[in-house]
Amino acid sequence: MQERKSAQPGVLRSMNLRASFDQVHAHGPIGAQELVRLTGLSRPTVGEVITQLLKLDLIQRVGRTSGLRGPTAQLYDVNPRAGWVLGLDIGRQWLRAALADLTGTVVARSQSRTAESTAPALIAQVREAAVGLTAEAGIGLADLHQIVVGTPGVIRPGEDHFSLAPNLLGWESASVISEIRRTLVGPVTFENDVNLAAVGEHDAGVGRGVDDLVYVSVGTGVGMGVILDGELRRGAAGLAGEIGYLALNLDEAPSARIEAQSARVAVWGTGAFEAQAGSHGIVALAAERGVVADSSADVFAAARAGDLSATQVVIAEGRRLAHAIAAIAAVLDPQLVVLGGGVGAGGGDLLIGPIAEALPSISPFLPQLAISALGSEAVLAGAIATGLGQALDELIERAGGGAPVPAAGRVAPGATDGSAAGSARRNRQAIEARL
Repeated sequence: MQERKSAQPGVLRSMNLRASFDQVHAHGPIGAQELVRLTGLSRPTVGEVITQLLKLDLIQRVGRTSGLRGPTAQLYDVNPRAGWVLGLDIGRQWLRAALADLTGTVVARSQSRTAESTAPALIAQVREAAVGLTAEAGIGLADLHQIVVGTPGVIRPGEDHFSLAPNLLGWESASVISEIRRTLVGPVTFENDVNLAAVGEHDAGVGRGVDDLVYVSVGTGVGMGVILDGELRRGAAGLAGEIGYLALNLDEAPSARIEAQSARVAVWGTGAFEAQAGSHGIVALAAERGVVADSSADVFAAARAGDLSATQVVIAEGRRLAHAIAAIAAVLDPQLVVLGGGVGAGGGDLLIGPIAEALPSISPFLPQLAISALGSEAVLAGAIATGLGQALDELIERAGGGAPVPAAGRVAPGATDGSAAGSARRNRQAIEARL
């Protein structure tokens, strides 16, 4: 039997640095003796690691213990200005941005209506947001360690442009990605916005501690982020979760069937299920029922006010979503389904009941249902978590002489030992793909 080779010194160094940093992040201010206990490393090794982390400016001295018997001990905590992460959520209606320091604390954020004219106009708006937030924190774009862009659409393997992003004018152009990289200066990671929302809910929202969940986003578009065994799943071509293209015959009325059929053949960019269950489909159904509404929010408001026709529209929307959830549950068997997006979160309190009522009659699979806890902040939360993990890996790898941080040593900042830490770690690993 071949003897297993021991880990290289650079790899061990990276593992020890990352394990120690994560404990400082989770428990700081913290002393060396407590780090020994939490990491399981020897006292001399912890001493060397602390020296390295201080040299890298990743941690800093923050005083000494007090009120205890015996000599005082030096305390250490994360140096928040040692790294910066910018998260961007580019949506059909809103551009949201957040800047976080190395502790994960958001120090500046902005929100503005999305420029609808051209892709170059939107990219210019993205740069304006990035410049504004970095200036507010007293840094420049070149100081950013990682930028994570959440956007509709996907990047297929081997391609350098977005696909399936019909709701942003010109966004599938071949020049968009390269122009975003050029204008933002720093290292950029692109990720589907619904995938990031799923990560956000899994790490910091209603899905914390749940390793098998799907995030169903219903708004102008319809999509899904999938997390199984604590990992984000993209699929072979990055298309996992594109449930807007489900071809479901959901309604009994002939007019609804004709509408669904026409949606399937009219525009490939708009799927049959999205045409029915998205906000435009809700408004169209409301018009058929005599409800005057310019948006899905108007329909929900009317239902809350007691309008019976609007209530019937909400029930129909719930049944439509129930059919999709039944199909999803039969394939993925998630423990939890999280409703998000403008419709899913904005009208979730009205939709949960009809969905729960319809599911048992159409499926033996009954996952838990929940409304997004993060709402419109879910994408940014996922972007910051993703970027922070990438930035830390880069900093630690550099300190380890270029040796990558092994999977066993990658723990999401703030996570402690146990299954929650493991699932957060695996989740971050799954979203570290770059172009």
